Amino acid sequence: MTAYERALALGDDALVTAQRLAEWCSRAPEMEEDIALANIALDQLGAARLFLTYAGELEGRGRDEDDLAYLREAGEFRNALLAELDNGDFAVTMAKLLFMATFQRIEYDRMISDGDRRLAGIAAKARKESAYHVDHAAQWTVRLGDGTDEAHRRMQDAVNDLWPYTHELFAADGVTHRLADRVVAPADIHPQWIVSVGEVLDGATLDRPPDGWSPDGGRQGRHTEHLSYLLTELQVLHRAHPGARW
Repeated sequence: MTAYERALALGDDALVTAQRLAEWCSRAPEMEEDIALANIALDQLGAARLFLTYAGELEGRGRDEDDLAYLREAGEFRNALLAELDNGDFAVTMAKLLFMATFQRIEYDRMISDGDRRLAGIAAKARKESAYHVDHAAQWTVRLGDGTDEAHRRMQDAVNDLWPYTHELFAADGVTHRLADRVVAPADIHPQWIVSVGEVLDGATLDRPPDGWSPDGGRQGRHTEHLSYLLTELQVLHRAHPGARW
């Protein structure tokens, strides 16, 4: 990917993930978790702001982070489909966070040595937070997976249902192929992701689902209906009061 496409995709991943996690406010299974998920959402939002600000500068059309967050239609977003899926039950949310945060942590780690110093700087800040996100999701995955029969069943169902969507995180596109001599292909970090996630699944007594059907299209702007509903909630205030300042 070009630096613009990379910054936009990572910014959209973080923005949509933040919005989904924020939906748990006042609905988490315990008060401490309510606060924890809100803080993780804020971390993701902070990363989104940095990536989208840089993407706007690279785009050169005068759009800032607010324009990119609030004034784009669903087809202009480049987040992976995994991020936009409904929260489901708590097991689904933890599986989503485990899969996405592990990808982000590995991606940020490799970006620190990126030739683009701006991306490297954002990654250096975001990787510390993503490491906590991975740890938090891993603890809950083990707690549920190795818990009661009902908790184990729900956690395994969540992993099974979401697994196909993880493949998009590592899929190459035409831009990646053209720049193969200058960037690390997403597929190159897939083995590390598999090992990291696999260790958590093993500790949770959960089975790794077989690979098969793998939906994609999010990176090209082809999204599920879930994103449209999410953006309606995310963008309504800004669109109702354009140019408003607090």
